[in-house]
Amino acid sequence: MKTSTSFRLGLLLILFLSLGFSPLVAQEVPALKEFNLQRLDYNQKGMLILGSWAIGNMIWGGIGASQTSGEVKAFHQMNMYWNSVNLVIAGLGYWQATKEVPGTDFWATMEAQHGIEKILLVNAALDVAYMAGGLYLKERGIRKDKERLVGFGKSIILQGAFLMVFDGVMYGFHASHAAELPKLVQNLSLGPQGVSLRFDL
Repeated sequence: MKTSTSFRLGLLLILFLSLGFSPLVAQEVPALKEFNLQRLDYNQKGMLILGSWAIGNMIWGGIGASQTSGEVKAFHQMNMYWNSVNLVIAGLGYWQATKEVPGTDFWATMEAQHGIEKILLVNAALDVAYMAGGLYLKERGIRKDKERLVGFGKSIILQGAFLMVFDGVMYGFHASHAAELPKLVQNLSLGPQGVSLRFDL
């Protein structure tokens, strides 16, 4: 079984740092500009998807809440509330991705790649917590005979499920993309002068 990309990158980083590698090799790798461009493109497209989901849910929720009552009305209301936050997150995320300049620094690239994968994994864990919270609200609403809680709970379960799929797919794209990074540093060699790398560009 292949070692996960994040684990391999982590081991590579630890190895380089422990050997005092960083001062001995140029950190600028021109090929990394294209690599970082692709990472940012994934982020931009992901935020567009999230933003589209948010806008769609807000429109659907607004119409639904105005034409229904009880549990269904609460369901649509929570969809609007939840996705107003999603829309802000998507807007900020897209803006950040468009403003970031794709660099060629090896260490900055490693940090950015590891960072986005970590964020997506943490988000996926939060998504599970959202669904658990929604399930709790739904069950509590049923026990207390409160339609509003049931509707809110169903909405949060739906939104958590979408976000878990979204974060999982995004992680898959980024992890697959990260598999290309070790190829840039595969020619690691040890010698009397210390550690050196040859980049085949």
